[in-house]
Formats: sequence, C-alpha cells, structure tokens
Amino acid sequence: MTDLQAILDGIHNELSPRIGEGKVADYIPELAKVDPKQFGMAIATVDGKVYSIGDAGVPFSIQSISKVFMLTLALGKVGESLWNRVGREPSGTAFNSIVQLEREEGIPRNPFVNAGAIAVSDVVLAGHEPREAIGELLRFVRYVADDDTVSIDDRVARSETQTGFRNFALANFMRAYGNIHHPVEHVLGVYFHQCALSMSCRQLAKAGLYLAARGSNPITGHSVVSPKRARRINALMLTCGHYDGSGDFAYHVGLPGKSGVGGGILAVAPGIGSIAVWSPGLNKVGNSQLGAVALEMLAAHTGWSVFGD
Repeated sequence: MTDLQAILDGIHNELSPRIGEGKVADYIPELAKVDPKQFGMAIATVDGKVYSIGDAGVPFSIQSISKVFMLTLALGKVGESLWNRVGREPSGTAFNSIVQLEREEGIPRNPFVNAGAIAVSDVVLAGHEPREAIGELLRFVRYVADDDTVSIDDRVARSETQTGFRNFALANFMRAYGNIHHPVEHVLGVYFHQCALSMSCRQLAKAGLYLAARGSNPITGHSVVSPKRARRINALMLTCGHYDGSGDFAYHVGLPGKSGVGGGILAVAPGIGSIAVWSPGLNKVGNSQLGAVALEMLAAHTGWSVFGD
C-alpha cells in the first residue's frame, strides 16, 4: 500500500522553498488581503482516511470550486435538460470572457466558466428566494463534507458584489438572450455567495468524495448522485475545470479537477479518493501555481492519473 502521508510530507518538503509563488487574485479586494505564503493539501480516501500537510486546516475562499457543487444541485433539479442552457465544451478563453456569448447567442460554453456558472445559479434559484437557494447550497456542501461548520464568508461575498461588474455584464447579456430567467441581481446574489464559501483542504477533500466513489459518500453511506452522473461531472472537470489551462492540467496531472481564484484546487482520483490543495498565488490563467505543481507530483508518485501511471 502506498504511504500517502510520506508522499505528502515529501511534496511539502520539496515545495517549501517555493511557498508564496504566483500572484493572489487582487481584483477581488478581500482576496487581495490573503497572505500568499500559505500551502496546504489533504487527501480523503474512499476507505475513510484523511491525510494532510501544511495549512490543510485553514479555511479559504473556494471561489469557482463551488461550481461543482452547484452543478450537482442543478442536475438534481432539472436533469439533462440543463444542457439546453449550458454547453459541455472547453472554452479556450478566460473564465470571465464575454466573447463567445455573443457568437453563441447567450449559451455559455460550459458550466465552469463564469457565464455558465451564473446560468446554473439561475436554475438552482427557480422556486426560491435568493436566501433560500444560498441556504440549499450551504446545506448540501455541509452534507457532502459531513461537517456543519462549513460557512460563507460575507466579507468576500460583499467584496465580489461591489466589484463584479463583468459578472453583471455576463448575466445581463444572457438575460437579453432569454437564458437568465430571474432578476440579474438575485441570480448574482446567489452566485457571489456560493463563490464566498469558506472551506479548509480537509473539508473540501471530504466534500469531493462522492465524485471519487461513484456518486455515494463512502464514509456516511449516503447516495448523492448516480454513478453515471458522478462520471459525467468528473468528465466536465477534466475537460473544463481549469478554464483555458484545462488541457495543460490534464496533460501534467491527468485527474478531473476544479480550480478557484482563491488558490484552491479540488481533484478526483476515481475509485481512490479526493484531493484538495491550496496555495493562494495564481498562475497567468488564474489557477493555483503551486497547487498544480503539487498535484502533478502526487500523480507522478501514486500513478493515479486516469490515463495510466
């Protein structure tokens, strides 16, 4: 059996001199305040063990990683009809780009770019007040993490609301094409709060376990989604989870993953476990610079790549 703790310790030792690399997301004022000299990583395995290093217990803003959980909720609500409103192809453009929306008549390329995630939030909002939709997401994430202490950082949500002009533009653009059904400020209220979810690597790794275990939480025994749906969410994470860096991440790491501009990455080793890594400094396409390196090292040591060892 692979000694996962020894592998993590080795990764931590090797990367320690590089902690602080990259550039924090300074366009969101609250994220600009985060100390870049932090690094944590956790692995939750399907047999119930959790391994961790560094700052794995420190909560951080998971940002776009929340899109995985919202996608799960939306698919539970409307099923495959979701794909009438959101595509499933990699974008090849920045996460907050408006370019494709005009050419493709208000249908976002995938659920992980900002426009796609805003459309997904609109789906989850149906039949709810914004506060209720936010509460539904928080309950779901606490359920899959098996941890009632997961919370939303209101300061980050406020900071995003005050500076999220591009997201307002994306939402209004889709509304003009009839692909946003609720008032834009309500949809974005949900979206900004979901991005402000605050979790540690340990909590996040546990929350992603249902994607590693064919749709069920192997610790609690609770079924979350069908095996087919878990497989399809993983496929989207592999092809679209890192914006215009998705192909590079698949090439180097070979695992389904979803990044966030808070510096976190959630990765899934199907049948084995769920991995969360956090280092606030980002590379030029908005993914954690050191986090991606750590996951590449982990995949090399374990042979977990979905493409073979």
